Amino acid sequence: MIIDCHGHFTTTPATHTDFRAAQLARLADPSLPEPALSDPSDDAVREAIENNQLKMLRERGGDMMIFSPQASAMEHHVPDSAASQLWARTCNDLIHRVIRLFPENFAGVCQLPQTPEGSLGDSVAELRRCVEELGFVGANLNPDPSGGHWTSPPLTDEYWYPLYEALVELDVPAMIHVSASCNPNFHALGAHYLNADTTAFMQLLQGDLFGKFPTLRFVIPHGGGAVPYHWGRYRGLADRLGRPPLGEHVMKNVFFDTCVYHLAGVRLLHEVIDIDNIVFASEMLGAVRGIDPETGYYWDDTKRYVDQLGLSEDDRRKVFELNTRRVYPRLDAQLTAKGR
Repeated sequence: MIIDCHGHFTTTPATHTDFRAAQLARLADPSLPEPALSDPSDDAVREAIENNQLKMLRERGGDMMIFSPQASAMEHHVPDSAASQLWARTCNDLIHRVIRLFPENFAGVCQLPQTPEGSLGDSVAELRRCVEELGFVGANLNPDPSGGHWTSPPLTDEYWYPLYEALVELDVPAMIHVSASCNPNFHALGAHYLNADTTAFMQLLQGDLFGKFPTLRFVIPHGGGAVPYHWGRYRGLADRLGRPPLGEHVMKNVFFDTCVYHLAGVRLLHEVIDIDNIVFASEMLGAVRGIDPETGYYWDDTKRYVDQLGLSEDDRRKVFELNTRRVYPRLDAQLTAKGR
């Protein structure tokens, strides 16, 4: 079985994006009427999925995708907590509809209603709703709701503990995933996302979060940002800062996905990071779309790169399926109940 652990609904029906545009317009001008939520029809949702993510998943040999709202559209930098809560709920309900329409192919991960330096109470409540009522298997956690200004405490700070306690209690992981960049110095897709992946890892190295939450699990996407490429630097910094070796200190709880869009990068990821810490993903129809002119294949067809690594059958199963089922035990339980 091949499970893609990193997918976003980047092709939502127009009624969904129109609601968000109206919501933001009213925040800018309170004299405007409260926007009415117009749910897209099931046919519109089917068309958006069947002609995009599901089509490509099948063409590339995949079986299931762990699916969440569009990351760049979370827009946690908008400071209105009520608007963020409604937007997160709306996005998560749409993901739930995808799962209801295509239960064999998609599992849900939720957007949290974060705001810059805001309380995490709403995020904990939405996490519980999505996991306990909608059957979601994880969450996306934004370490920088400010959108490139980094006003939030580091991930090891007690500020985040209420959310971690809920993640541990529910036994679901969080993917570390920022949203839009509000800082013109950082291009959202080429700088902000990868900066955040790298920064999150360094924060975890500096602290002792997993000593306090030994069963907490994070997926750092986009191949772990710069971390595998500079693995020697991080090993050396752990030693210099008096931290335990990374294998003991961080890597029992942190996993990197394969959203790296060239063979040499995926090969480096495999050579540096233990096979048990790599989970297959593509983030298809995400940051990098279109066809690589050097290969003639889609940039985000990451299965092709993994296929060329020459992995043993046991290691292939780990990357494509077993590691993800271990990191997402609620998904494993759902699949097991279906005999998969």
